Amino acid sequence: MSQVYEPEGEGLSYLSHARYGKDKVRVFRLVRDGNWHNVVEYNVSALVEGDIEKSYTEADNSVVVATDSIKNITYYLAKTSPHVLHPERFALHLGTHLVSKYAHLHKAFISIEQLRWQRIPVAQGPGQDPKPHPHAFYRDGDDKRTVEAEIDASAGKDSIVARVTSGIKDLLVLKTTGSAFERFVRDEYTTLAEVNDRIFSTAVDLQYRFAPLRIPPPTPRDGEGRAFDPQFEGEQASGTPWDGDAVWDAARKVTLEVFALDESASVQATLYKMAQRIVAEQPRIQSVTYTLPNKHYVPVDMKYIGVDNTSPPKAEVFIPLSAPSGLIRLRSRASNRCREAEVSRTARDIQ
Repeated sequence: MSQVYEPEGEGLSYLSHARYGKDKVRVFRLVRDGNWHNVVEYNVSALVEGDIEKSYTEADNSVVVATDSIKNITYYLAKTSPHVLHPERFALHLGTHLVSKYAHLHKAFISIEQLRWQRIPVAQGPGQDPKPHPHAFYRDGDDKRTVEAEIDASAGKDSIVARVTSGIKDLLVLKTTGSAFERFVRDEYTTLAEVNDRIFSTAVDLQYRFAPLRIPPPTPRDGEGRAFDPQFEGEQASGTPWDGDAVWDAARKVTLEVFALDESASVQATLYKMAQRIVAEQPRIQSVTYTLPNKHYVPVDMKYIGVDNTSPPKAEVFIPLSAPSGLIRLRSRASNRCREAEVSRTARDIQ
């Protein structure tokens, strides 16, 4: 017979925080516009906070919206939301629905990971330029677009504030020159040789945090927050989460452009230039965080047969190494008077 542990006395601990919801909700949405089809594929996490303590402390489930119900709401809005093709907007809609429908829920935390689908270019005839196919797609990379949205109704259902962080995950890049690493600390532990030309490869993780966005209360069409259509237009929308597609596209282009063109003295220096560009060009971005693990390509030493494959001009055959690797992080924050950078770095064995 199993025994239940019951602590002796009171005041040994207290519930300081509680949050729950549904994770790993996989969504594929097809939106038909005649013969022209649009698709998105999301991995969604939807968590909530609120007056739910007694479900933990008193085993009282009367305040629990079942995680299965949260999953069903996610699918329902994927079907009905006019914003489903735009991950930031869909996250705002889903989170606002949850905190608007349930009076005892005060915050929703929505995470969306969007997988890539690109239209297949097809030539309509000999000698013609390929055009995007209206309903055939291929996956053109493993990088993912990410959104993390906190929908906060703590100040009231008519005073909802959204805090959104978007980004890119697993963007694999490589260049074969234009990168060096020299003049670093040398002591009795140093075995790494200085190089003025090397392969630079990494999987970019980027996060950029928007300024908070006030969400107008949903129109009371059904009293459940389903009629979600904030009137963000023009300058009011530009650079905000509502303009997430344009901001993501610009951030991705900056990342790739700086990576390709920078004569990199180090991963740290290149990261800083990327972050500074995004903060400077996006006035409604409060901070930018990059995390770059080095993908090392080590020249094969062939001196044993009299072949030079290690000096930079002669290095042509490499061994790809996934571990151990350097790990470089940077956060750049915007302020009214200056741009501040907070840098933390964890190096694993070699830069």
